[in-house]
Amino acid sequence: MKLSGLLRSFYYAFAGIRFLLVTQRNARIEVGAGVVACGVGAWAGISRVEWGVIVFTIALVLILEGLNTAVEAAVDLASPGVHPKAKAAKDLAAGMVLIAAMASVAIAGLILVPAVVRRLQGQ
Repeated sequence: MKLSGLLRSFYYAFAGIRFLLVTQRNARIEVGAGVVACGVGAWAGISRVEWGVIVFTIALVLILEGLNTAVEAAVDLASPGVHPKAKAAKDLAAGMVLIAAMASVAIAGLILVPAVVRRLQGQ
């Protein structure tokens, strides 16, 4: 692959991320929550392994939000009318984002809460 092709690929990828953040309120909320989690993690001094889990969790939620947006766009294009299978596809994609978001809250509770408590106790 030529460098220009590689750069074009990056351009399209960043255009997709921009589309996600500009058009999807939930993605902006998720980015904000991720920034807060990273700030708390930095303040609380979490370990490298804990950072890996936190970063992976943030990425997973955002990846699924992007896939949900892509599924919704494709389904709307393919099936502009109401169809039970179109609804199922959109509901399933949204449900997967919800599962990841709930898991991210649990992970934050397991990693960040004890780290904050330790930090506040001066340990």
